Amino acid sequence: MTAPAATLTWAQLRDVKCAELEGAADGWGRASNRADAGRDRIEKQLLAGLRESQHGAAADAAVGRLRRMGRNLQYVYTECGLIRTALNSLAHEMRVQQTVLRRALEDAEALKFTVHADGSVTYPAGGAGLVDGAPLPGGTARVTTTPGVFPPSGLVPPNPNAAKAQDIADRVAKAVRTASEIDWRFTRVLRRLKAEEGLTVPDRTWTDAAGDAAAVRVAARGYLKSRIPRDATPAARREWWEHLTDEQREEYLAVYPDQIGNLDGIPSLVRDTANRDNLQLLIGKLEGRDDETSQVRLAGLREIDRQLAAGGQPPMYLLGIGDEGNGRAIVSFGNPDTARNVSAYVPGLNTSLDKEFATGDIKRARDTARASIKYDHSSASMVWLGYDAPQFPDGLSSLAVAGDERAVKGGGSFNQFMDGLVATNAHDDPHMTAIGHSYGSRTVGAATQQGGGIPGVDDIVLVGSPGVGVDRAEDLGVGKDHVFVGAAENDIVTKLPSRRQAAAGLYAIPAGPVGAYLLGDAADHGDDDLWFGKDPASEAFGARRFPVAPGPRPIGLGGLSTDAHSNYFDVGPERDAMSADSIALIAAGKADKVKLEEAR
Repeated sequence: MTAPAATLTWAQLRDVKCAELEGAADGWGRASNRADAGRDRIEKQLLAGLRESQHGAAADAAVGRLRRMGRNLQYVYTECGLIRTALNSLAHEMRVQQTVLRRALEDAEALKFTVHADGSVTYPAGGAGLVDGAPLPGGTARVTTTPGVFPPSGLVPPNPNAAKAQDIADRVAKAVRTASEIDWRFTRVLRRLKAEEGLTVPDRTWTDAAGDAAAVRVAARGYLKSRIPRDATPAARREWWEHLTDEQREEYLAVYPDQIGNLDGIPSLVRDTANRDNLQLLIGKLEGRDDETSQVRLAGLREIDRQLAAGGQPPMYLLGIGDEGNGRAIVSFGNPDTARNVSAYVPGLNTSLDKEFATGDIKRARDTARASIKYDHSSASMVWLGYDAPQFPDGLSSLAVAGDERAVKGGGSFNQFMDGLVATNAHDDPHMTAIGHSYGSRTVGAATQQGGGIPGVDDIVLVGSPGVGVDRAEDLGVGKDHVFVGAAENDIVTKLPSRRQAAAGLYAIPAGPVGAYLLGDAADHGDDDLWFGKDPASEAFGARRFPVAPGPRPIGLGGLSTDAHSNYFDVGPERDAMSADSIALIAAGKADKVKLEEAR
């Protein structure tokens, strides 16, 4: 659809009261803030109090109603915030065109020109004729005039005022035309910002809200987004955020929750707020789609939303969420900005934003946090899905075809994230731990080889690792005594053949890595190399190995099993206390208390 012909006059543009638009925006902003305060009170006071003091059907019903009310207030907060930003952006863009118009009118007044209601500009006589030297007659420049169509003959010089008048007329016309386009654009946006009747906010309403947010972003593209410092360092981003006014922060959160929520260097409480709103927008966006990928993502998002609503201890923070690639999610238990000990777990093969991630990998982070708090209450642990892990439908038997590219790219993103945690943490020297599982250990290894290594990290934990891309623990940049390895005896991934062995034909044995495991030393020929380098659990690598339960054998009555690859964090009924406690001790800064065992 194209914009209608301009109906605005330059006099109307001159008289637009942008301050009134901004005043209206402030009113919508206050409504948005009141809704946010109400939602915050419901989530942090009322729901928490009910869970602690009341039980039974009546309490459950009350919790359900409060959650619905909180969801309604979240919608009000989002929509009112969008209206505020649309009005402020409209005022901002109109003021720019008023400035263009004002300068043109000032130039006309200085030259004694007359600007008429239709935008034409009358200019006086000027210059001198070649024959008699008399002043050349004045005239009127119009926006329909095309200068230069009939060039001067050379015998009669042009009136020097003509070109000046034409320039002023063109500037006036352009300002009015641009203002008309701005007015049309924001009229369309503001007309769609309305809620359904009733007191409920169904999923389809959040689908509309996602569209509303997208529309405001497009309309306000020059007002806010261009100012977000995407290319700055995390420390510079933190400083940028600190110097914004409260109103500016509120507008960024309302219109760009996806940008602010995933911007490393922004405080964790702010990221959590932004991502909780963006989570609802993502759910609404995917709700109307029926393709398999969208449904898988939606299941994962809904489960994260359920856990956020359920609350619990330690508190859950959503530090990142997105649907790009295989999906993005960063979930912390404990505030990493205030915790003295911060650990980040990088998952591996076949991890994506789905329900399995939301119930499995997030649980690992929660369990690590709970265990770490036993050793130091000032601890926060998180899962970082900030990259596209390799996806193979046949699982571990295909791990060997995974290259280094995803790990290298993911390692760069992980470093940026950790640098953001360093920038926002309140402690002068917090203790930070990077935990890599499966292909995630290769990603952590790649991160250590970029720039100056992983920012802020003191200890590295590698579990279920197929190699990390280096052959010595000391090459990971934290000192070999700060590199810890867990390798279950029955974990197939920790016994993958090396690429050299694969090239020699070993990997062609039946069942791939399972076959290599069954052949044991006969297959390995005494070699301690894995697919991505030296075995981190080997003596040659030089890391500190902590005990891990052997786990289920890969071949059993039920067929092939990879369960041993996944039980390093388990703290359920079949808890591997040796592994989970060792990881918790390291994450809590108590690595000196970890029991060690001999390397392979």
